[in-house]
Amino acid sequence: MPRFFIDYIPGETAVIYGEDARHIAGSLRMREGEELTLCDMRGTDYRCSILRADSASVEVAVAESAPSRSEVACSLRLYQALPKGDKLEFIVQKATELGVAEIVPVVTARCISRPLARSMEKKTVRLQKIACEAAKQSGRGRVPRVLPMVGFAEALEDMKRSQLALLFYEESTVPLHSQLNGHSQSIALMVGSEGGFSAKEAEAAVAAGVGLASLGNRILRCETAPICALSAILYHLGEF
Repeated sequence: MPRFFIDYIPGETAVIYGEDARHIAGSLRMREGEELTLCDMRGTDYRCSILRADSASVEVAVAESAPSRSEVACSLRLYQALPKGDKLEFIVQKATELGVAEIVPVVTARCISRPLARSMEKKTVRLQKIACEAAKQSGRGRVPRVLPMVGFAEALEDMKRSQLALLFYEESTVPLHSQLNGHSQSIALMVGSEGGFSAKEAEAAVAAGVGLASLGNRILRCETAPICALSAILYHLGEF
C-alpha cells in the first residue's frame, strides 16, 4: 500500500498537498475508493481511503490508526564523518532503511570533503529529501532528521545524550558485541570517512566517555561501515 507522510491528521479526514498529491493523482493514478497509508511522523500509521484526487490536493477518509510496526524501539543516532562525492547520500538512504532516528554529518581531521557552511546547508536539504523517500520505501513510521554539519568536538559532546556512545576505530581491539551488553534505549555511533580517525581523535573520544569499538579485522569502506554497525546492533536488539 502506498505510504505518505503528513504533519498533522486533524480528525476523520485529511488533505494531502504538493508533490505527494501530484504523485498520487498523476504517477500512481489513484482514484476514489483506493487505499493508502498516512504517517504522522511520530510513529502512528493511518489507513485511509481516497475521497477525491487531483494534482492540487488529495482528500482521504481515515479508517483506522495503529502504532507503526517498523520503528526500532532503541533510538539510533549516526554521526558520519563526511565522505567524498555522493557517498553520504547512499549512507543516508541505507541508514534510514535500517531505522536510524538522526544522522549528523561530522567534519573530522581526515575528512577530504570539507564543504562550506552554505554549500552544506543546500546539501542537507537534498539529504533530508533522500531520507524521506527512503522512509516511504521502507515503510518507516518516522522520517529521520538529517541535522546540520558539526565539528568533531561538538559531535562528541552531543553523543553524551545517548545511553551508549561508540566510535568505530580501526585500531581498536574491542569487538562491538562486547559493548552491547544490556539494553540501551538510545545509542550513538560515529563512523569515520575514508581515512578513519586519528589517534588524537580516538584519545579525545575516550576522554569524553565515548567507547571505542571494532568492526572486525577487515578494513571497511566508509559507506560500508555504518551499514555493518547498524545491522549488527539491530541483530543484538532482536530486530532480525
